[in-house]
Amino acid sequence: MRVKFVLTMDDVVVNDTNIDKLILDWETEVDQAEILELSHKWITSKNFLTKRMVGLTRVGESSLTIEPLEEEEYDEY
Repeated sequence: MRVKFVLTMDDVVVNDTNIDKLILDWETEVDQAEILELSHKWITSKNFLTKRMVGLTRVGESSLTIEPLEEEEYDEY
């Protein structure tokens, strides 16, 4: 299934630079099991983002939304 991820992070430090709000979004193909695994890791892992993002040393509040995309949105050709 094709989904859109939106990661919002407040009060972050990247490469010693303070950033009030950082929003990343991307689209990808994933299956239901991968979404469940990612959601579980997000909720249960301490420092989930700082362990996976080079240069990221601090994150205040963060949220991850996962939205399924309709077939028509990406299959126009």
